[in-house]
Amino acid sequence: MKIIRVGVDLAKNVFQVHGVDRTEKPVWKRKLKRDEWIQVLLEKIEPGCVIGMEACGGAHHWARLLRAKGYTVKLIAPQFVKPYVKSNKNDANDAEAICEAMSRPNMRFVSIKTVQQQDAQAVHRIRAGLMEQRTAKVNQIRGLVSEYGLVAPTKVSHLRAAIPEWLEDAENGLTGLFRQLLNGVWSDLLSLDQRLKELDQEITVLAADAVAQRLQQLRGVGPMIATALLATVGDASQFANGRQMAASLGLTPKQNSSGGKEKLLGISKRGDSYVRCLLVHGARSMIKVSKGKDDRLSQWVMRIATTRHPNVAAVAMANKTARIAWAMIRNGSDYQPELAAA
Repeated sequence: MKIIRVGVDLAKNVFQVHGVDRTEKPVWKRKLKRDEWIQVLLEKIEPGCVIGMEACGGAHHWARLLRAKGYTVKLIAPQFVKPYVKSNKNDANDAEAICEAMSRPNMRFVSIKTVQQQDAQAVHRIRAGLMEQRTAKVNQIRGLVSEYGLVAPTKVSHLRAAIPEWLEDAENGLTGLFRQLLNGVWSDLLSLDQRLKELDQEITVLAADAVAQRLQQLRGVGPMIATALLATVGDASQFANGRQMAASLGLTPKQNSSGGKEKLLGISKRGDSYVRCLLVHGARSMIKVSKGKDDRLSQWVMRIATTRHPNVAAVAMANKTARIAWAMIRNGSDYQPELAAA
C-alpha cells in the first residue's frame, strides 16, 4: 500500500517513524539510525508524501532537508501532539501521535525557518545569554566588595568606573589577594562588554535588510526588535491577520470562558518570551515620548496610560505594534501613521 503520511519522532541518534496509507491503516513502523534514516525514507516513500515532526531541536534543519528532497513537511508544536499520545509515552507512540495530529483539519503548524532566520535568532540568543552572564558578574562584584565595606554604585557604567579606583586606593581595606581577584573579575566584565559590542554590530548588519528597515519606521522599534521579530515570524505567511501574530507572541488576553460567559484574563504569555519582552520595552519607550504629541497613535496610547496601569498601556502598544508589523511584512508596505490608530 502507498504511504501517504509519516510521523517522525526526532532524537539525537535514533528516529522512530510511523506511516499510514490512504485508509489510515498503519503500514510502516520502524526505528532508524541518524545516519541512515533519510536514505531509508527516499527508498520507502515517494516524493509528495507528507512528513510531520515536532518543532523541537534540529526539526527545522531536517524539515529543510526533506523539503529539498520533494516531500511536504509539517512541523507541530509539542503541546498540540501530546493529546494524541495513547497509553504510555515512548518513541513509537510519539511517532503515531504526530502522524495522527498532523491529519487533523484544524491543526496549527509551525512555519519552517530559513537558515537566515536561524542565524539571526542565534545572534539574539547568544546576546541574551551574555547579558545574563554580565548581570551575574556585576552582582557577584557587588556582593564581594560589600564584604570589605565598599558600596557598589547601581548603574553598570558607574561600577566600571569605580573598580579601577578601588584597585588604586591603598587605604580602602582591600587585601592584596582580593585586589588580584577583583582585577580578574573586572577583566571578565570587560570581556563580556566587548562580546556584547560585537554582537550589537552583527545585529546592525542584519538590520540593513529591506524588511527590517521598514519595520524600524514603527515607533519604539529599532534594529534589535526588527531583527528579532523577523527571525521569529519570517514572512508572517503563517498568520491570517495581525491579531493571530500578536496572539502567537502572547500579547492577547487569555480566555477562561464557559457556558456563554466570556471571561478574559491577563495576556496569555504564549510564544517567544524574548520577542514579547523586546516589544513591551519598545512600547514603554514610545509611551515616554508620546506626552504632548497630537498624532492619533500618541493620543490613543496616552488615553490608556492615564486611565489604566502603565503596564497595561505598554502591552496594548506592543500588541498594536505587532499587528502593524504583520501588515507591513505581508503587504510590503511602509508605516502609515494615519492608519495606526484607526
